[in-house]
Amino acid sequence: MHIHILGICGTFMGGLAALAREAGHKVTGCDAGVYPPMSDQLRALGIDLIEGFGADQVALKPDMFVVGNVVSRARLPDGSPKFPLMEAILEAGLPYTSGPQWLAEHVLQGRHVLAVAGTHGKTTTTSMLAWILESAGQQPGFLIGGVPLNFGLSARLGQFAAKQPAARPLFVIEADEYDTAFFDKRSKFVHYRPRTAVLNNLEFDHADIFDDLAAIERQFHHLVRTVPPSGRVVVNGLEESLARVLHMGCWSEVSSFGDAVGDFSADGPPHAFDVLHRGQRTARVEWGLTGVHNQLNALAAIAAAHHVGVPPKQAALALGSFQNVKRRMELRGTVGGVAVYDDFAHHPTAIRTTLDGLRRSIDAANDGKSGGGQPTRILAVFEPRSNTMKLGAMKAQLPWSLEPADLAFCHTAGLDWDAAQALAPLGVGPGRRAQTAADIDTLVTLVAQSALPGDHIVCMSNGGFGGVHAKLLQALQDK
Repeated sequence: MHIHILGICGTFMGGLAALAREAGHKVTGCDAGVYPPMSDQLRALGIDLIEGFGADQVALKPDMFVVGNVVSRARLPDGSPKFPLMEAILEAGLPYTSGPQWLAEHVLQGRHVLAVAGTHGKTTTTSMLAWILESAGQQPGFLIGGVPLNFGLSARLGQFAAKQPAARPLFVIEADEYDTAFFDKRSKFVHYRPRTAVLNNLEFDHADIFDDLAAIERQFHHLVRTVPPSGRVVVNGLEESLARVLHMGCWSEVSSFGDAVGDFSADGPPHAFDVLHRGQRTARVEWGLTGVHNQLNALAAIAAAHHVGVPPKQAALALGSFQNVKRRMELRGTVGGVAVYDDFAHHPTAIRTTLDGLRRSIDAANDGKSGGGQPTRILAVFEPRSNTMKLGAMKAQLPWSLEPADLAFCHTAGLDWDAAQALAPLGVGPGRRAQTAADIDTLVTLVAQSALPGDHIVCMSNGGFGGVHAKLLQALQDK
């Protein structure tokens, strides 16, 4: 089959392209931003990429057009279509489908799917679970919205590709609640039909497509409805929102984690803790990750792996060699004693948990003191880039999310709301706790001028952030 993918450079669609190519399909694709690293990864796989969404691409005559959710029926200010290729496909009556639908029909059929859903931690938990199963010799396939450092790639077919006999080869997938395509407004994860479904957490997000938390809870319940009777729903027992989801109805076995009376709980600090299975100490995790959120992610992965026969002790041992995911507190460099990190956090809760995890790690390592005897500082550099944050739906939570940081710097380009006003409880302006900048260069200057030896600078965005990490390291070098 020849498939042509619209929006191929997105994380999900790029992973789908890699899976299709590995399965032997001919794959081509297009996007408005064909740029590294995804473009390099795809071209290395022999996938031809086209810049833009020109209608002339119908001449490729693929067997199927696979449409990413970046594509819409939107019009430009002059009235012309923003995605002329999609208009041509519709006009000619050519075959098209969504990415999740194609994946379900051509990759997931016949597999035991382990799907990881949640507002936060999907990528990290999916990566943990895939690594646990890999370490147990089960060679899972996976599709992850990031690059797990243990694997060095975001997607692979697993046992089917290796032609190894298995009743139901395992496939681990990051299960996103965002909508599927402009013609299918269901959440992506309803296509995956998991036998093991992880519900990691659930908060309000995606204000551009969901009216309120109840609307997202309904989508999560749609996922629960697809789990078979012999399947298992692995749920965070600390989340009231998930309790409401299960209260709507559950027809599968439930395994909880996090709460003291659940099936899986933790005893000890996040960097080294005992795993309790129904109150009995059964394993110990010692690793390089920090933060209570990662401890919960670990429990979720251990519980999910347990459903497919991996003992908690073996799972915990595998996590000891887990290397995390690119852009999850990834150290980009150190200059003059100042460390610069890259992190994907963009929701207020994720921002706070990321900063809190770093603060706890610093305090545990040196009691909050740097080598010069001064308190170790955290400088938070962030941009409200997600659709939800751009809408200003969560701007009131920003001061709370930034509490663990000593200084905060906000990139305000593209916002229709006043970031300085939202950050006012922190104190905004030169010499105050928070500062804002409308462009990257000004932002870099403000941060570099404020940085002192021993500081930790955490750059948080779900986008490229204008290359701020490299610019900051250079500015610190030039300081």
